[in-house]
Amino acid sequence: ALFQALPERIFGIMANDTLLAIPFFTFMGLILERSGMAEDLLDTIGQLFGPMRGGLAYAVIFVGALLAATTGVVAASVISMGLISLPIMLRYGYDKRLASGVIAASGTLAQIIPPSLVLIIMADQLGKSVGDMYEGAMVPGLVLTALYVGYVAILSIIKPNHCPALPLEARTLRGFKLILRVLTTLVPPLILIFLVLGTIFLGIATPTEGGAMGATGALILALARKRISWKLLKQAMETTGKLSSFVVFILVGSTVFGLIFRAVNGDLWVEHLLLGLPGGQMGFLIVVNILVFVLAFFLDFFELSFIIVPLLAPVADKLGIDLVWFGVLLAVNMQTSFMHPPFGFALFYLRSVAPASVKTTDIYWGAIPFVCIQIIMVALI
Repeated sequence: ALFQALPERIFGIMANDTLLAIPFFTFMGLILERSGMAEDLLDTIGQLFGPMRGGLAYAVIFVGALLAATTGVVAASVISMGLISLPIMLRYGYDKRLASGVIAASGTLAQIIPPSLVLIIMADQLGKSVGDMYEGAMVPGLVLTALYVGYVAILSIIKPNHCPALPLEARTLRGFKLILRVLTTLVPPLILIFLVLGTIFLGIATPTEGGAMGATGALILALARKRISWKLLKQAMETTGKLSSFVVFILVGSTVFGLIFRAVNGDLWVEHLLLGLPGGQMGFLIVVNILVFVLAFFLDFFELSFIIVPLLAPVADKLGIDLVWFGVLLAVNMQTSFMHPPFGFALFYLRSVAPASVKTTDIYWGAIPFVCIQIIMVALI
């Protein structure tokens, strides 16, 4: 009977329209990243904040937020910002730990700021609409960005030598030239963000249709900048195919696990265990968040979403917890999986492009304050 149920479940995954948004948003992110948008944004916003102490760090955080809202892919954000901004920050006297921590943390904003891939998966696992998950995650994503900015601002007052202002000779754009550059560089991504997220929030488009519009918009932007080629298209499509297959195979594997786990009444055991916790809703939330935080040291957010969330969702529902809010809370918590030493993916992405002068220990120590900020964000939600 169990084996007969398995093909139905696998075909259910393959026929799931919501999961179509994953290749669309991945393709959009890869086209934008490889067409040089990150480079242009970092250069422009770096010039804009240059006169301020910590200006380059602010630029990295804001570009991280913009890339998160357009690409939704952590690897693309961390690698592109690591390649472009880390050498510049080190050249102008930034502390190695601060520079690497800011880049890794800003890249992980793609986890929580829509159109995030993890929110699409979370919505599917919780049985909620992706649009609701996106709306629920928007404010926490922006608050987390503000907390990063606040941390850099405090550090620039306490330790000004860790994040100096850009010297005068490095500020090549001024006055009207700077305004023109800001308009031509910042406006197109903002239009694309509205095209994708605005239409989803207003109910004009489904997340899958929004992803398709985003992918088309990214191609148009790359064409307008004359940055597109057959080689770039081929690379983007191959990477999109690999990542989408990777997600679906993990989902198939977790479905087999979930089916067997339910067959031996494992889900009922977990349910009774969690419902029996002292403290009701609050006790459940504290234990679950500690559990997810610890598991994030060893597991990627895909595994956590596919294996852990289906076990927790029914209990949260029985306790009367809003599942959209619960999904956003877990997504913010899972974001730490990219930043945890020793297995944080964002730290390894940065290590792969960081110069030899930046030690792995510098990257690890730089990540810790931002992991603490993410924990504070979980508490605030």
